[in-house]
Amino acid sequence: MSGIFGVVEIGNCTETLFYGTDYHSHLGTEYGGLAVLAEDFTRQIHDLSQSQFKSKFFEDYNRMQGNKGIGVISALEEQPIYLNSKFGPFCIVTNGIVENAEELAAKLLKQGMSFSEVSKAAVNTTELVAKLISQGNDLVDGIEKMFDAIAGSCSVLLLSREGVYAARDRFGYTPLVIGKRQDAWAVTTETGAFPNNDFQITKYLQPGEIILISEDGIAQRRPGRQVSQICAFLWIYTGFPASSYEGINVETVREKCGRCLAKHDKDISVDVVSGVPDSGIAHGLGYAMESGKPFRRPLVKYTPGYGRSYTPPSQETRDLVAKMKLIPIKEVIEGNSVVVCEDSIVRGTQLRNFTIKKLWDCGAKQVHVRPACPPLMVPCRFNLSTRSINELVARRAIRALESSDVEDISEYIDSSTEKHKKMVKWIAEDLLVTTLRYQTVDDMVDAIGLPKEKLCLYCWTGQCPDAALPEEKVPAKKAIPIEEVPPAGKPKAPTRRPANT
Repeated sequence: MSGIFGVVEIGNCTETLFYGTDYHSHLGTEYGGLAVLAEDFTRQIHDLSQSQFKSKFFEDYNRMQGNKGIGVISALEEQPIYLNSKFGPFCIVTNGIVENAEELAAKLLKQGMSFSEVSKAAVNTTELVAKLISQGNDLVDGIEKMFDAIAGSCSVLLLSREGVYAARDRFGYTPLVIGKRQDAWAVTTETGAFPNNDFQITKYLQPGEIILISEDGIAQRRPGRQVSQICAFLWIYTGFPASSYEGINVETVREKCGRCLAKHDKDISVDVVSGVPDSGIAHGLGYAMESGKPFRRPLVKYTPGYGRSYTPPSQETRDLVAKMKLIPIKEVIEGNSVVVCEDSIVRGTQLRNFTIKKLWDCGAKQVHVRPACPPLMVPCRFNLSTRSINELVARRAIRALESSDVEDISEYIDSSTEKHKKMVKWIAEDLLVTTLRYQTVDDMVDAIGLPKEKLCLYCWTGQCPDAALPEEKVPAKKAIPIEEVPPAGKPKAPTRRPANT
């Protein structure tokens, strides 16, 4: 997953853009990029695989000038993309996965278009999206034509001379949220980017909705859709604790997940409750609150040096980060039965080799693992995460139990069946843990608090979201003004330097 941020400000926007984009660093590890517009576009992209966003972009943001801009922390490819189209130049950042990217690129090549950007995925998805948009009659029509063409998901921020266009993907897999302060409007993937930049949330974009942010305020260019299936994994793992999606805070959902896990654990006796840093901590806190057992930290993360072990694209890098980031505390572990709350178990190798092993090596008496979501059964179709069935520990378990790959895994998905129980037992033995108990789909949905049909649960259930519903087109000339920022002559608020410096 990537994170995107945009701002239109009275005066120079680059400080706000710099810090707002930086608050998405937990979502990507490969590239960062900024684009700012004054009289001309200024764009900068840096490789972040061995460094932090702030260190790479500090000098850039100090020299960039403009009152509107967009930024991205990218999990895979270089962004933003600049394109000089028939309706003027623009820069664009994206968040999502286009499943049919190669097919669409081949079609455009046959039409005489060319691609200049190099990507690890062969086609730079953001460049592809930009060229699909350029085929429209205008930017709004182009965005809608792009939505029509792609399979998967794609949320977009597009910087043009008119302002910043914000378009949320049609099923709402990924969020986009509008914020306002006295001298600026902003749009973000993560609302955690708002508080220290003094923004207040004013609107959660609906799936398929297109908004234009300009010096005059914000205006709706296309209404949203009735179909909404946001990724549930945002609350369980990928989202930042301070962020909210659809008005629901991440930290509180994780605490509720932990409480649900504890309610089903009446048959074990433990001394210590813990959570695998960072995203497992709130799940562990909820478990401790419900169980009455003390929450302690047998494993601490060396935060200054290492990010998430889930997001790097190579297994070698993921393993190195997993090994180095968690440091065990023997004095907390030795002689204790430990509950380990984890956001999820994907491949299982890191948990076994670099987390569980450290607990056993430090003298744990028992190790009980409690993932906050059900077994992951299918690779994500709509964002960048696990891309192969063979990587998933649950599918390895099924293959071992069946002695071959099977197409119908419905009984393994259903937590009430004997096949599911055998699968979980196999995974527990593979992880070398005392007990393993997964969260159920229903408990996870209850913890989030949205209706089940409003969530994308594809990676757990294998069920795709409902088919798109017909929508009524609203002509761009009937754009609906929502609010206006103060007139340009109003004094700018004092310069802020947020706390993450």
